[in-house]
Amino acid sequence: MARSETTPSPARRTGLRRRLLAWWDAGHRDLPWRFPQHGADPYRVWLAEVMLQQTRVETAVPYFRRFVARWPTLSALAAADDGEVLAAWSGLGYYARCRNLLAAARMALARHGGIPASVAALAELPGLGPYTVGAVASIAFAIPAAAVDGNVARVLSRLEAVPGDPSSPKVKRTLGACAAALVDPLRPGDWNQALMELGATVCAPRAPRCSACPLSTPCRARREGRTDAIPARSPRRPPVRMVMALVRVERAGRLLLARAPERGLLAGTWGLPGLVVPEGEDPAGFLRARALADLGLRVDVGAEVVAVTRLLTHRRLELHVHAGTLRGRPPRDASRWAFTSGEEASRLPASTAMRRAIEASGGFQTATWRVRGTGKSTRSHGRP
Repeated sequence: MARSETTPSPARRTGLRRRLLAWWDAGHRDLPWRFPQHGADPYRVWLAEVMLQQTRVETAVPYFRRFVARWPTLSALAAADDGEVLAAWSGLGYYARCRNLLAAARMALARHGGIPASVAALAELPGLGPYTVGAVASIAFAIPAAAVDGNVARVLSRLEAVPGDPSSPKVKRTLGACAAALVDPLRPGDWNQALMELGATVCAPRAPRCSACPLSTPCRARREGRTDAIPARSPRRPPVRMVMALVRVERAGRLLLARAPERGLLAGTWGLPGLVVPEGEDPAGFLRARALADLGLRVDVGAEVVAVTRLLTHRRLELHVHAGTLRGRPPRDASRWAFTSGEEASRLPASTAMRRAIEASGGFQTATWRVRGTGKSTRSHGRP
């Protein structure tokens, strides 16, 4: 079918823009990073788009508010302490985003004096892929650039009845060309946000609310009765199981925490000392055998205290916490090791998974380290 390889006609483009922008102007969700076209704060638009990568809106909102209250400008963020920023990010997951956020802030400030008003310059910043570049360019600077995320891909697939999986290279190219052709030249940011809003609130993956959709009349999938079949859904891969063996060492009411290496799932965050356990190995036995060689820690590993499970996007993370007794002095490197109280630990960057593991295994004797928005739990699900 030629349609999937062509772009909408000029008349169709005009009609779609008119319908969708009228719907957008009539009302949409009030989110703290939304601005009128030609009135946006580029720093806040960029910060929001980075936070929203693989993160739900309702999760990102409180983090966004805290960030802009503490670091209201790009220069303030660029000058911030890495550990403080990572601590503020704790619980939001995907910590590489936070490290890229800081690197991009410093690069943008050094090279351009701020967030650059150029697609090419934005694409050079760490952590900005095609979608984020298009979103920031169109919303912050009214540059007519397309921004295709999962919601937009679903809307366009149905609108033009594009067959196939939107994540496949061929379909991705088709949707990208369609999105580029449809961008409103005068209101590109409003257009992209309206497409995202439509996908998030009306054109749902299952049971789309076609009766409430401003594009239901020109939607080809609806006309052909194929909204349930388009877009095609690729089979979901089962999460990969990852097991970590952790040791809980206390001394004088304080808990020994270690900082993870800069690369890896929990990179740069603090938590109980531990190791990733190879498949088929016993967590306690592996930790006893490898604690000195791999962690530099002389410790007697006792019985398991608790196990915490977290379901991530692509992983099933199992944290097995064992009682431990330190033999001799702890490692001296203060940048990687610390006996902390709950109050001190609350200022350190830590993943939600590790916070839950600490809380479930007994917390701190001197103060309780609460997981944001939750109580104690030995079984939990979500981002690390």
